[in-house]
Amino acid sequence: MSDRRTTPVNARVAAAHLAGRVAAPRFVEGEPASVTAGLADLLAAPGGARDRQLLFGEAVTVYERREGWAFVQAATDGYVGYVAEDALGAPARPTHRVAARATHLYPAADMKRRERRALSLGARVVVTGVSGRFAETPGGFVPSCHLAPLDTPEADPVAVAARLLGTPYLWGGNSAWGIDCSGLVQIACTACGIVCPGDSDMQEAALGRPLGEDAPLRRGDLLFWKGHVAWVADPETLLHANAHHMAVTEEPLREALARIEAQGDGPVTARKRLGRAATPPPGSAFVRGPGAPS
Repeated sequence: MSDRRTTPVNARVAAAHLAGRVAAPRFVEGEPASVTAGLADLLAAPGGARDRQLLFGEAVTVYERREGWAFVQAATDGYVGYVAEDALGAPARPTHRVAARATHLYPAADMKRRERRALSLGARVVVTGVSGRFAETPGGFVPSCHLAPLDTPEADPVAVAARLLGTPYLWGGNSAWGIDCSGLVQIACTACGIVCPGDSDMQEAALGRPLGEDAPLRRGDLLFWKGHVAWVADPETLLHANAHHMAVTEEPLREALARIEAQGDGPVTARKRLGRAATPPPGSAFVRGPGAPS
């Protein structure tokens, strides 16, 4: 049975590559687009529940436009859903990503000008030039110190995740304005060039290699529960977005393990150690780059 989160098919259309595998009235190739809103909710149905979020500059394939909604698949992690049609624009070729927790897009290379929009960690921009301390993009100017080249991945995903300490917990969130446990893992992996699916169950299946129960934990390992995932910041500390604190926090590992099990979420289901790549979930079409809510 196909996973609707990564299978681009609805009651009216399906991706052309699914012909012969799924039933649909019409099969379409889809058209490329990119996210032009600062942040766009990816919904399970038009106007429905949020599954994940897409950041400025992310690429998508649009399979249907209908009544103000676009049925899309994200290029970076293969997640399928609906976004507001006005959150999308022409496809772009980003050159840089936002490496700071957040930044602003200005109409001129002047920090005193009123900003046009805020951009989260992980957003993607096309840098066309430099003006003093600012990078010029088609949509405005961004402080150069807040950007990093897309082709230069970071080395420490925990350091990336730590930039979001204190960020409010948000179910399905993927940004500096709100994030959940799997969003925190994805945004950190993506910055390090590690392909990462969007939800914790997918991440448990795709990321890293299993660790034995007696294997010492080290920085960058992942612990999974049913519906939750956390970074190991060091052998005694977890870093995760969690609903207990309603924020991204660090907490003592032993205390967190006891609390999570006591609140009814059970024991750890997997201990994983990351490599430099991950296995895409079956049926997805995502590519290397930056994207269940827990």
